[in-house]
Amino acid sequence: MIPSHPRFTLIAMDAGARLSAFARDVKNGLQAQPKHLSCCYFYDAEGSNLFEEICELPEYYLPSAEREILETQSGAIVSHCSGPLSLVELGSGNAAKTRILMDAILRRQTELSYVPIDICRTVLEDSSIQLLKEYPGLRIVAVAGEYHDGLRHLAKEMDRPKLILWLGSNVGNFLRDEAAEFLSKIRETLKEPDRLLLGVDLRKDKTILERAYDDSQGVTARFNLNLLTRINRELGGHFDLRKFRHRAAYDEKIGRVEMYLDSLCDQQVAIDQINMKIHFTSGESIHTENSYKYSPAEIDHLAAQAGFQVEERWLDAQRRFSENLFRPFS
Repeated sequence: MIPSHPRFTLIAMDAGARLSAFARDVKNGLQAQPKHLSCCYFYDAEGSNLFEEICELPEYYLPSAEREILETQSGAIVSHCSGPLSLVELGSGNAAKTRILMDAILRRQTELSYVPIDICRTVLEDSSIQLLKEYPGLRIVAVAGEYHDGLRHLAKEMDRPKLILWLGSNVGNFLRDEAAEFLSKIRETLKEPDRLLLGVDLRKDKTILERAYDDSQGVTARFNLNLLTRINRELGGHFDLRKFRHRAAYDEKIGRVEMYLDSLCDQQVAIDQINMKIHFTSGESIHTENSYKYSPAEIDHLAAQAGFQVEERWLDAQRRFSENLFRPFS
């Protein structure tokens, strides 16, 4: 736990409520046909560490492409925002790329309020400790919870103009209609001077995408399988990870990478704390993640559905990834 600090406040969802939600979602997802689990549960402490490893893999181009844009365009991004400015981040993780924008903001103002929102409390606290050391003008109000927990906080706080960051193409984990609905909820918390910076991965060759989500070192496979490890640890599950394999496939028509855990045999798995036994046939899958890819026209349509206009868009040199500055309109 982070030590008491005058520039740090933590708002955390109750641990018991988090476990109850996990149990409910696991039970409902594994009883469904086809079976599925929410990708938000990837990010326990081990899952967050594995995702950091993924971000360093040569096949997983998204972080380097996004970093390139932020390093070359941070000044331009901030120039579109009124000041003094506050910064909010959905799915902040270790805040590695956030520092680029913090530096750009702090070149024009001496203090900055930062609201990181992340489901993994451990990662949130660790990154906050480091940021407070690096930036003496920084004040942090951290929200440990899901996105909707952060939105409730945004609706109540922050009178200053704000820049909301939703980086890493995390919007791609939502079905397209759900993405528009969630962005419209963000829009409801914003005023005219506020802006949303949305990182969105672009449609591209199937081979590139499938390699990005099924790397040669097997890190993404471990990341996916860690979801079963978490069920074993927190809910008394009896999954044998050797009897499942990771699979990623890109559906070109709908522009979506899909991740699965495939059962390698007929088997039955008990989960003690939710009093259930799940039957799997050989080859049956648990659908664990979607990652939608967008064309520029699809991003414009998404913005309009949610009550935004794309004020500016920046691409990396290879045109793999986009940063999109959304301006709210009435």
